[in-house]
Amino acid sequence: MTTPEAISAEDRAALAESIRDVLRRRSDSAAVRAAITNDGRIDRTLWETLCGEIGVAALAVPEDYDGAGASLAETALAVEEVGAVLAPVPVFSSAVLAAGTVMASGDTEAAARLLPDFASGEKIGALCWASASGWSVPGVTAEAGLLSGTAEYVIDGETADVFLVIAGRAGDVDAPLTLHEVPADAEGVTVTPLPLLDPTRALSRVHFDEVPSTTIASPSDLADRVRTLSWAMLSAEQVGGAARAVELSVEHTSARKQFGRTLASFQALKHAMANMYTSVETMRSISGAAIDAVVHQRPEAAELAAAAHVYCSEHYMSVTGEAVQLHGGIGITWEHDIGLFFKRAQADAQLFGQPHEALSLISL
Repeated sequence: MTTPEAISAEDRAALAESIRDVLRRRSDSAAVRAAITNDGRIDRTLWETLCGEIGVAALAVPEDYDGAGASLAETALAVEEVGAVLAPVPVFSSAVLAAGTVMASGDTEAAARLLPDFASGEKIGALCWASASGWSVPGVTAEAGLLSGTAEYVIDGETADVFLVIAGRAGDVDAPLTLHEVPADAEGVTVTPLPLLDPTRALSRVHFDEVPSTTIASPSDLADRVRTLSWAMLSAEQVGGAARAVELSVEHTSARKQFGRTLASFQALKHAMANMYTSVETMRSISGAAIDAVVHQRPEAAELAAAAHVYCSEHYMSVTGEAVQLHGGIGITWEHDIGLFFKRAQADAQLFGQPHEALSLISL
């Protein structure tokens, strides 16, 4: 895929504000909790609004495939805004992972077949990549186009219409990985919801029992490209969540009083929140650098994405942990949002491999 034209800062700001406005109107903590307790796991009405009114799922899809022809930098704005409210929509699973994998494959026939429906939001894609041992080893093998095995930690697997499967070859760990397309309702596909630390993001186990698939032509380093994309874009979500955790902390400490003074007036708490703010802005910088490198296919993209994963994961956990402390007892209750951000931070750090695993990719 060709590198898209740059979009002005003014247009990017307007896009972010438009997404933020829809999320303010259509998604709040009550809506998030309703989605958590429902079997559907995602807010389909909100997803349809984001896709129909703003074209969130189409941002990075080329115009040749009915997309907006922008870039992943614009999709990252949507990821950040969704991460700031933990909205239960498949922007990461479908607009980033599924669409991004198809674009990274370079297979124009697959792109023409899949991307228009992903761009419109009519269909939701989910990527099957990991095994029980983690994201470094595929859980599924392919033999003559038939898929067998189990993919773990599939984001939004319960609501997907199409699975994209990165598969190995049975009995040959050195064989190149291949990419496959499977309808979610195909015979032999079994989807099992997983117990969750973070209830705001649905994960599933997807089992394939000799399921026929459509093979998508792809480069030998596809899995590495997808991992780089995942780490970079996940960092944008972490920035959004950490920034919101700081906002919630400032709001709480400004309203709560102790000894006749607001908590925010105490010097120690001011310092804590200033440090949290500094962490968020540093997260924003390294995340932006990683996403820019991915968009422009720079040689250092993999290292920057790994660095973003390490730094943003650790500081998202740190910021939300400090926020829980600032909220006191209410911070660990179901009734307050800050606990949801704390859980998302812990889960994000494990999602595509733990931060320390990414350190091996960063040159010292």
